[in-house]
Amino acid sequence: PTGSMESNLLIGDHLLVNKVVYSPSLGGLENGIMGKKPIQRGHVVVFKYPEDPARDFIKRVIGLPGETIEIRDKRVYIDGQPLDEPYVHFLEPPLRPEDPEYGVRSDGRGDDYGPRTVPAGQLFVMGDNRDNSMDSRFKQEVGGVGFLPAEYLVGRADRIMFSSAG
Repeated sequence: PTGSMESNLLIGDHLLVNKVVYSPSLGGLENGIMGKKPIQRGHVVVFKYPEDPARDFIKRVIGLPGETIEIRDKRVYIDGQPLDEPYVHFLEPPLRPEDPEYGVRSDGRGDDYGPRTVPAGQLFVMGDNRDNSMDSRFKQEVGGVGFLPAEYLVGRADRIMFSSAG
């Protein structure tokens, strides 16, 4: 993990990633035996970065296909309803334009977004450390992820195996 998932996942954490959970399926019995599940909001997923598929990224699924995402003053709304996000972390105190780190760690560009509808076959993903995450709020051309094609998913992060974080 990178700093975008702090403080829930730390740089130096080693994760067990379930690569079977989202794989193609014949359905029914196979799904039960293999523990396959549909992608759900709140899942922490590992995916291939669309601009460089050799790199794996990790973020949380926020929006599913067909849902309308809007962010107002850092609060996420799904189809007009506020999303309860107990896992989210913001810089404390928030950075202001006069702060020396403003523009380095957070410049407020992701505080407001949309409304935009998640296209079919794609996801809207965000880091838990919202002020330090280049995610679906940002286009790939500026280092973000944009809408994430579901076929780029590697798997779901299931648990922290061990941490070498200081």
